[in-house]
Amino acid sequence: MAFVLINKPAGITSHDVVDRVRRITGERKVGHAGTLDPFATGLLIVAIGRSSTKRISEFVKLDKKYRATIHFGATSDTQDRTGIVIPSPQQILPLPKGELEGVLQKFIGPQKQTPPMYSAKKIGGKKLYELAREGKVVERESVDIEIFSIALISYEWPIAVIDVHCTSGTYIRTLGADIGEKCGVGAYLDELERTAIGTHSLKNATILDELSSDNLTNFSIK
Repeated sequence: MAFVLINKPAGITSHDVVDRVRRITGERKVGHAGTLDPFATGLLIVAIGRSSTKRISEFVKLDKKYRATIHFGATSDTQDRTGIVIPSPQQILPLPKGELEGVLQKFIGPQKQTPPMYSAKKIGGKKLYELAREGKVVERESVDIEIFSIALISYEWPIAVIDVHCTSGTYIRTLGADIGEKCGVGAYLDELERTAIGTHSLKNATILDELSSDNLTNFSIK
């Protein structure tokens, strides 16, 4: 039937978006191409109809672009602001901008990344975040990812805003935490926005509340 570009707001899950689209369209076969965390915002590609949902994998595998706000000087058990935030135990001096830029460059290229415990990845048939909420930590196999570029957009200690272009399957929360660890000060994500999936841009997405059965075709892509 259609693929629609949705600008997901913060505070709801990607599945909540799917449910809203189901109610709007009356179509039961609805899916999305790539989960966004509830605290995250930005581009979500939603497939509507049986023929469209069968093609979701075409979009899931595409490269992604994000804008992330990193908070230095503390860590979080979820690697973002929704978790338990623990300030770094030692007194930390502001990180020089040049030093931060040097660390960011070290993350560009192919690499291994370990999925975070607070993620929807399944191990033994159970989602990792379900195990994490039970207080369990399990071994996770690292996966191959690639960071094509990282640009420092703004920086005023302890907050940095970066743009990231990466392969599908990259956890930006984990990238932020790893950057903080490499800097020796700890870090977690304050905000996360997905700005592109492949050639599909957030600027062409519609706000969820503006989508209706009457204007659905106005926001559809092939």
